[in-house]
Formats: sequence, C-alpha cells, structure tokens
Amino acid sequence: MLLEPSGIGDPAYSQNMPRQPESARTARHLTASALHVWGLDEAADSAAAVVTELVSNAVRHARRDTVQVKVTRAGDRLVRIAVTDFSRDLPEPRHAAMDAVTGRGLAIVAALCDGRWGADPLRWGKTVWAELAVPEAKPDE
Repeated sequence: MLLEPSGIGDPAYSQNMPRQPESARTARHLTASALHVWGLDEAADSAAAVVTELVSNAVRHARRDTVQVKVTRAGDRLVRIAVTDFSRDLPEPRHAAMDAVTGRGLAIVAALCDGRWGADPLRWGKTVWAELAVPEAKPDE
C-alpha cells in the first residue's frame, strides 16, 4: 500500500513488499513516483540503482516474508531511501575480486551517495539507508 505524505515531518512514501526479487522493480516504481511528485526526476537513475541494491540485499539476507521501502524528501535537494527488514545482521562492504559476480553493490551505493549511507539496528531487525543529494537540473542550452 502506498502511503500519502502525512504533512508532519518530511514528506515520504513507503510500501511493504514481499521479500522476493521482483520487489526491486516495485521499489524502483515507488521511488520514481516519489521523485516525480517532488520534481526531482533528474535523480531517478541513481535512485533506481540505490533502491535496487538495498532491496536485493534485504531479499538475499533478511528473514521473514516482507521488507519495507521508504523514500523521504529529507531536504530541498536531498532524498533518503531506506529499506527495513527483519534481520539484525548489518551490511558490510566487501572487496570483490575482479571476476566476482556479486559483492560490489554497497560500493556502488556509496559512490552514488557520496558515502552517505548506513544501517540503523533495530531490536527486531535493521534499516539500511542511503541519501542522494540531487543536483540542480541544468537548463537546456
């Protein structure tokens, strides 16, 4: 279910999703919709990569059947993407070998977010988040 902004605090959209690979697509749609409503479409590609990685990690490593994706407008040009799951295991960036198929996702998130990402432990799980600074749109020349 898509939640409308409450008018209290920062505007946000969130949705609970099944913990399955197909939810990454749903999360990208949620994120793109929120960015469009806020007039921040220029961040759509980076945000799609970030939310895909965070949801994919939750699908791969979490427990239980659902995850929650939340997209918050944390400032005029700042978007926070968060994925909450039921695993208390915190993510750790890895150094992937050149021929490795996995292991680069958090490095990509860190690069897209200029290092502004982290994980907040919860009593029953965790929230992994990343903040994207949205650059000003360049005027057409």
